[in-house]
Amino acid sequence: MWGTGASSTQCEGAAPQSDWFAWERAGNAPRSENGNGFATQYAHDFKILASLGLTHHRLSIEWARIEPQQGERNQKAIDHYRKILTAARESKINIWVCLHHFTLPNWFAKLGGFLIKENRTKYWLQHVDFIAETFADLVAGWQPVNETNYYATAGYLARGWPPGRNNVEEWLTVSQQIQLATAEAAVRLKQTGKPVASIFGLSTLELLDDSSASPKFAARFYDANWNAGIKLFRDGILQIGTREPVLRPDLAGCFDMFGFSYYSAHGVRNGKIVAYPETEKISPLGYAIWPDGLELVLNRLKKELPNTPLIVAEYGVGTADDNERSMYLSAGLDTVHKAIARGIDIRGFFHWTAVDNYEWLHGYDLQFGIINADRTTKPSSEVLRQEAKPS
Repeated sequence: MWGTGASSTQCEGAAPQSDWFAWERAGNAPRSENGNGFATQYAHDFKILASLGLTHHRLSIEWARIEPQQGERNQKAIDHYRKILTAARESKINIWVCLHHFTLPNWFAKLGGFLIKENRTKYWLQHVDFIAETFADLVAGWQPVNETNYYATAGYLARGWPPGRNNVEEWLTVSQQIQLATAEAAVRLKQTGKPVASIFGLSTLELLDDSSASPKFAARFYDANWNAGIKLFRDGILQIGTREPVLRPDLAGCFDMFGFSYYSAHGVRNGKIVAYPETEKISPLGYAIWPDGLELVLNRLKKELPNTPLIVAEYGVGTADDNERSMYLSAGLDTVHKAIARGIDIRGFFHWTAVDNYEWLHGYDLQFGIINADRTTKPSSEVLRQEAKPS
């Protein structure tokens, strides 16, 4: 599977009834307005992807558009998304749908979001069932929740995303609830007969000194960013920090494929995270631009999940220099081919992103796309075109 990925908020703009829309209007992030034009140009976008030889695309269906008020479904939004999925099918683009890509309906957020267990077990799973029933006939696969670990950290530790909290206990709770939310959704989505993959945000951490604080930090890092999701999927055991383990054998093996995003590796010095390798160029997002780290992630996954099919669900670099993007993309694809040759079962590669879009706190100033906002293709698109050619 060769393809691209995107999200509703980043391409269509924030839904007026979403927590991110309120976050923007409060001055906490640049305004996304109408996105990159995907809401009206989707059919043309899919034709461009097809012309590049790509066969797959991941998008999100925005919960706040489908259910803007609690218990009230918006038929206009439902019809809109069905038109999008139909247009993709007409261009022979297979769509993987994500149900939660960082944003929530305001009503759900005001109820406490994933901080409250009942919200997960009742309202979230009701939404999952509705999406499955409404769109499964037009979907190639599912990826329930995007980057569960990043979502919890950004909103409940780093204060960067709604609800803008810095509370360790809340972070522990949301980390636990969001892991359960994606696994429980996977079990239900499997019933549609379509494959289900995870999207965990993964990176590695290198110890850069001999201080006693650094190994302790590394242990916490791997517990939060690797062990929680992997152990739940592999063993049916969810362990978040110092919380009592949650035993859920029914969730073991909940995904058909283990998907992950890779953007960076990290280092730790004196118990604090730093960019790694320090000799590499630093991205506007604060991490080193280092494609070789993808190999470290794949090797670790091979040890943790030796018989599990993998998907590189997101891989890309934010830069205005498209030559840099081409080199980064080529290096990543080379890593994937070498990993496959070593016996690692990689089923797909999704570049982030297709058309330049809204990048959250960076607005439209950071470009990840292989296609410009005016729909002209960049030279980097040729890297994917060559990869997608039939062998």
